Amino acid sequence: MDPTFDEAWEGWGESLDALGERALALEKYEMARRLRAGLRPGAPDRHFVLRQRGHFTAEILAYDAVVRSLAKNTLPYLARGNAYLVTGQAEQALADYERALRLKPAVPEITALKGEALAMLGRYADALQAFDTALAARPNDAEILGGRAIVRIALGLIEEADADWQRQLRLLDGKPSACACVALRMAAYDVALPQLEQALVKEPGDPYWLLYRLAARRRLGESFDATNIPASDVWPGPLLALHAGRMSSAEMLKLANTDSRRAEAAFQLGILAFAQDPKAARSHWQEIVDRSRPSLIEYAAARHELARPQSSKAS
Repeated sequence: MDPTFDEAWEGWGESLDALGERALALEKYEMARRLRAGLRPGAPDRHFVLRQRGHFTAEILAYDAVVRSLAKNTLPYLARGNAYLVTGQAEQALADYERALRLKPAVPEITALKGEALAMLGRYADALQAFDTALAARPNDAEILGGRAIVRIALGLIEEADADWQRQLRLLDGKPSACACVALRMAAYDVALPQLEQALVKEPGDPYWLLYRLAARRRLGESFDATNIPASDVWPGPLLALHAGRMSSAEMLKLANTDSRRAEAAFQLGILAFAQDPKAARSHWQEIVDRSRPSLIEYAAARHELARPQSSKAS
């Protein structure tokens, strides 16, 4: 189902190890190592902690020991909180950030991470308050602005979110992949497209930059050569195949087996449908808003698409 699921390869190796199949176990461990080395980081416009990938189980256990010996130091709590946040354990992350803030109050970096944990828990009003506090001390922090924008879009504050994203764009000038993500969140395809072109110069094999470039061109009504779209069985390869006409929507949807993949699939289906059937496109985008996480690029883009007059063109 997912050949890039590194934890499954490692678990397979552990099972073989327990059965005494050492040589086969080493093969599985090596596959897990290679997959981890090639993991794509999170969206480059997000906080550096949220750009990390992995489960960090060993790190959390190590920080447990450090916390016990340095209970009055903020750094172990911050480090363990970050490891929890990366792995989606938002309640534990929030507890560690709050402990760190009790030891050292009013640190904007920790307050912002507290905001990220609250947002992950769906406590958007509390998260907004944390981001407001952090930005009062660090008004030109691009990562904090991006975090607040996501909270604002989750609360339906589209204009306020866009104000943050516009500031973030100016601060990220010269970082095309990050700027492309910010522009895509605003469904500003004309802004995103040149940034995506630059991102592909630096990372020509990145499938998401290829996918988002296709989406931007389609939404802007520009032509493109479908014969050059690369083929891959690894996600988001099925979405590229959908654009190329090599895979049906039904076949693609069978492979969209996580919440994030389903949101990405729905967004691209909306892009493909828009020119001929705007109503169907809006239905796909509404599905994202109803069911997906606000931190996804597709969520914010869908919100913007739905907020536009139904007869309007992308901008």
